[in-house]
Order: sequence, then C-alpha cells, then structure tokens
Amino acid sequence: MSSHPLRIAVQIQPQHAEYAQIRDAVKRAEEIGVDVAFNWDHFYPLYGDPDGKHFECWTMLGAWAEQTSRIEIGALVTCNSYRNPDLLADMARTVDHMSGGRLILGIGAGWFEKDYDQFGYEFGTAGKRIADLAEAMPRIRARLAAGNPAPTREIPIMIGGGGEKKTLRVVAEHADIWHGFGDAETITRKSGILDEHGTAVGRDATQIERSAGVSEAPEEVADAMVAAGVTLFTVSTSGPDFDMSLVEKWVQWRDAQG
Repeated sequence: MSSHPLRIAVQIQPQHAEYAQIRDAVKRAEEIGVDVAFNWDHFYPLYGDPDGKHFECWTMLGAWAEQTSRIEIGALVTCNSYRNPDLLADMARTVDHMSGGRLILGIGAGWFEKDYDQFGYEFGTAGKRIADLAEAMPRIRARLAAGNPAPTREIPIMIGGGGEKKTLRVVAEHADIWHGFGDAETITRKSGILDEHGTAVGRDATQIERSAGVSEAPEEVADAMVAAGVTLFTVSTSGPDFDMSLVEKWVQWRDAQG
C-alpha cells in the first residue's frame, strides 16, 4: 500500500464559462471538501466550441490563491513551452506565498498544437518538447531555491505524461507526484516503468505519489485504481455549469475509507 493519503481533486476546466462561474465552481469545490482544485494551461477550449470562452491558467491561480483557504491549487498541467522556466518558477513562488503554501506546481511537455500556432510558439516534435522539459526542471528548481523570500515550503512538483522512455525518466528525476493517463492496467504498467527509471537515476520512485483522472463512479473504478497505486484522483468538470455530482461521490468515497 502507498504511504500517501487518498485525496480527491477536481479539474475545473477554464472553458465555456464566464469567470464568475469559474469562481463559483472553486467555492463549491472547497465547500464539498476536495483536497485540490486544478485548472489547465491552454489558450482555447479542448472540446466543445473550439473558439468558445476560455481563460488563462496562472493569472487564475493567483485569484484562486486569494479566494480559497484550505485546498491546494495548481495546473493540471502547465505547458513548459509557454513560459521561460525561471519566470515560471517565480510565478509559482509568488502563488505559493499568496496561497499560504498551497500550490502544487504541475507541469508537462505540452501537446496542443493550436495553442502553439496561434500564440507563436514553436511546436516542433514531441521529443524536442520532452527534452525542453528535462532541461527546464533543474532551472525551475534552482530559481525556486534562489527566490527571496524563499517558497513557504518545498513546492510539490507534479509532472503529467506517460511517455515510457523519456517522460517517465524526467518524472523519476524531478517529480513528487506523477499524473498518469489511462485505466488501472495502463497505470500499473507505467508505474512499474517509472520505478525502473527511478532505479536508473538513483531515486526511490515508489515514493512518488501516483495521480490519475477518473470519469466513473468510485464503485466502478476505485478498487482497481487503488490497487494500481493511485492515491490522488481527479474528476474533471467543464463550463458553463461545472457539475460537481461525481466529485461529491468521490469525496464521500474518500471519507468512507477511514
């Protein structure tokens, strides 16, 4: 069994809504009792009307830091390509202080080509984007360490992605939390590969918290996911309504585990 407590997160997707509706969704999430509220780092909706309403990730996290008092907050996940790594680290340090030490720094290599094309970023290849992420991580950590005032805590780093040769190696080297994609079988297999990368880089990767998205009720998938090592479960919800009914079920499941 994992040494990490069972936690429930909600990803409040910043699309197809007015900001007031997003703010309300964060408020409801904290009242329901989630452990973490995530958004995402894109410039356009990922589904629904591709040119629908959408808001930027990190300015929003600053607002969430002030709006909330208990839950952790973060991006699931920040796209490494969109900001200089030193700048991103300083943004993270600032939101860490604004929130009183409740930021999770979620990051990934990036994949949504429309964001890159429309905003003038070089999309390149997946291999190059993963290499850029690997290069950015030591810079991010060095800048966090150099900031004055220092972060309020060692900001947990969550890396999202499942590439078995490259991405999981970056996870093994740098992450406190790994966010994987897929069902319990996929997570189990990739988790084993992550542990092997940990051995290769001289780190006990079994200590890295396992995180995954869930879209079904706990009675259908929780047991298998827990057996796969997952302890952080994220339910996603989209605007304009930000339905929290599935989130509530997962919070109730967490509380029933004792």
